[in-house]
Amino acid sequence: MSRIDASVLDLKEKLVSINRVSKTVKGGRIFKFAALVVVGNGNGIVGFGIGKSGEVPDAIRKGIEDAKKNLVEVALNGDTIPHEIIGEFGAGRVLMKPAAPGTGVIAGGPVRAVVESAGIKDIRTKALRSNNPCNVVRAAIKGLSSLRTAEQVAAIRGKMVQEILG
Repeated sequence: MSRIDASVLDLKEKLVSINRVSKTVKGGRIFKFAALVVVGNGNGIVGFGIGKSGEVPDAIRKGIEDAKKNLVEVALNGDTIPHEIIGEFGAGRVLMKPAAPGTGVIAGGPVRAVVESAGIKDIRTKALRSNNPCNVVRAAIKGLSSLRTAEQVAAIRGKMVQEILG
């Protein structure tokens, strides 16, 4: 898989969640923040990152930098996805189904951020099992990155697209 260069892309950031975590030490509690950020160009490239810091803006900035290092390409079929898929990561599972034009994005918070950043306009999704934002985002990106178009499948099998589509 080739590495995607983030410097040439016009990426838009979306903050999915901010989590305040605390560490108890002798003098009391120390609070820090973890930010989960999704970036995408709205045209088939999406990535996510986690940034941790003592201040929220620093955590978001670090999350954006991390997301730009973890970009994946998504196979699109117009404004939707080519086929149904279930993305899995840990206990997080996301069911994604292609939808007819005009349906819109039917998705919950974390999955909606991923799908909109990837540039998908019509899709139906359902987060199954875990609702932990980090695992749901990872599952959605894993599912989207494993999508294949009919042309890609035909090339792998050495057949024509018409044979694949039936």
